[in-house]
Amino acid sequence: MAEEKAYGRKVQGKPEKGKDYALYALAAMLSLGFLFVMVFGLVSLASGTKDPFGKCVAVVEINGPLVTEDVPPSLFSEGMPGSYEVARRIGKIDERGDVGAVLFVVNSPGGSIVATNELYRAIDGLEKPKVAYFRETAASGAYYISTPADYIISEPNALTGSIGVILTTYEAEGLFQMLGVREVSIKSGEMKDMGTPARNMTEEERALLGAAVDEIFREFRDVVIENRGEKLNRAKFEEALDARVLTGRMALGIGLVDGLGSREDALRKAAELGGIEYSGDLPPACRIDLGGTQAGLFSMSGLIRGVNAGGSGYRLEYR
Repeated sequence: MAEEKAYGRKVQGKPEKGKDYALYALAAMLSLGFLFVMVFGLVSLASGTKDPFGKCVAVVEINGPLVTEDVPPSLFSEGMPGSYEVARRIGKIDERGDVGAVLFVVNSPGGSIVATNELYRAIDGLEKPKVAYFRETAASGAYYISTPADYIISEPNALTGSIGVILTTYEAEGLFQMLGVREVSIKSGEMKDMGTPARNMTEEERALLGAAVDEIFREFRDVVIENRGEKLNRAKFEEALDARVLTGRMALGIGLVDGLGSREDALRKAAELGGIEYSGDLPPACRIDLGGTQAGLFSMSGLIRGVNAGGSGYRLEYR
């Protein structure tokens, strides 16, 4: 019996010792896990995310003229990428699991037709709920790219509308004649030098360019009708197709926007559409970096782009 008890004590002692090791290991793992959660939480709070395990509203700032080309950094601006790169980065938002909705903060007078179309396709292709907020100006092409949003909020005094297309060129034939300057063009067709300031356009050329403007305008109009649908007051909308500029209040009466409010209101609306739960006054926001601070409407880089574009013969823009 004594041997059996002794044997039993030896056998019982081993599992108790192993059990102690398991408890120590479990305690160590829990401590490390708790430490990780604390560090991750502090980093998240420092970056502006209130709930480190919840979803945020991705905020995308679209400022300044819509352009296709990259603007390099300068003394007056940190530069900005062109529309292709901006559209590419917008398209990647759907890959982020921490983003529950997207808020586009728009402050732009519009711009290049190609740039507008590239940004429109990127925004329209996003599957996450999206809200557009008009801060100061969201006119022409800037309104165009905002139409795929599920909800549009405008500052009451923001300027929007300007639904239309413009083609600009210069005619300086009289000045050239006065200066004794004559441009010589050897061309394969009568319209090959159409748009040169050295001679005035013919009526046939004006009609051709007018047809191009009308075609692009109809596309703009149809995009607004498709995306705004029954929200539009069609009679007032038809009146606004003369490209008039509207305040946020006027746009609300036409149905071009869904509501008036502040940036905070737009952020809350995006969180609502995305089903984002949060405590406190505002939902967590995560800023989407588009690669540099975009230039303002009257920045030096914006003026330089305007001067450079003016020498291209003619410009066709949503502006």
